[in-house]
Amino acid sequence: MEFHPPLQAGTLVQRYKRFLADIITQDGRTITIHCANTGAMTGCATPGDTVWYSESANAKRKYPHSWELTQTQAGHLICVNTMQANRVVAEAIAQNRIPELAGYQTLAQEVRYGSENSRVDFLLTDPQKKPCYVEVKSVTLLENGHGYFPDTVTLRGQKHLRELQAIAEAGNRAVLFFAVLHSGIEAVSDAAHIDKKYSSLLQQASQSGTEVICYRMRMTPDGITAGEKIPFAFMG
Repeated sequence: MEFHPPLQAGTLVQRYKRFLADIITQDGRTITIHCANTGAMTGCATPGDTVWYSESANAKRKYPHSWELTQTQAGHLICVNTMQANRVVAEAIAQNRIPELAGYQTLAQEVRYGSENSRVDFLLTDPQKKPCYVEVKSVTLLENGHGYFPDTVTLRGQKHLRELQAIAEAGNRAVLFFAVLHSGIEAVSDAAHIDKKYSSLLQQASQSGTEVICYRMRMTPDGITAGEKIPFAFMG
């Protein structure tokens, strides 16, 4: 996935009201940009970090600029626009760059499923295979050299785990795909210290047959592509 038009760089002043951030542009202006991330963004929004942002051609947008990447003062790149994760993963599946999800004829997005009125990120189908339900989660929390999910209590994420467990128990394929969007993360675990319920549900879902797959994304200001598979280990 390439960024079109190219991203621009600025310096973060502050993030506030969850969806807004002030930055200083390279020509010295202070502007407000949109932040499409509802999470805590721990370690991803330190004042002084470099912000890479896109600009929309939609004249009706109140805030035409969107925060895409953070380049930390430690040199890590982080994709903070969680909307990009599904785009990158969909592209990687279509290009057979994720072996565990290769070989399906069709990929449908945002398909209704489950008893809790959910929408699955991807439904992969093929006449020769069981349907494969894939939920994608973005991982950006780095603590002591290790990646964790979630970075805050997530009732929505808990619901998705219950839905995936039911899919697996019904005999179909259920996959929780962690798209790792922090260049410093080399392994992922459940953040039991942040959301104990999510950790417990994830273990239950795994024991019922839900697969957990982690891939670290390759990020530059030019674009994002799927990179290498990295390990997942339960901590809760």
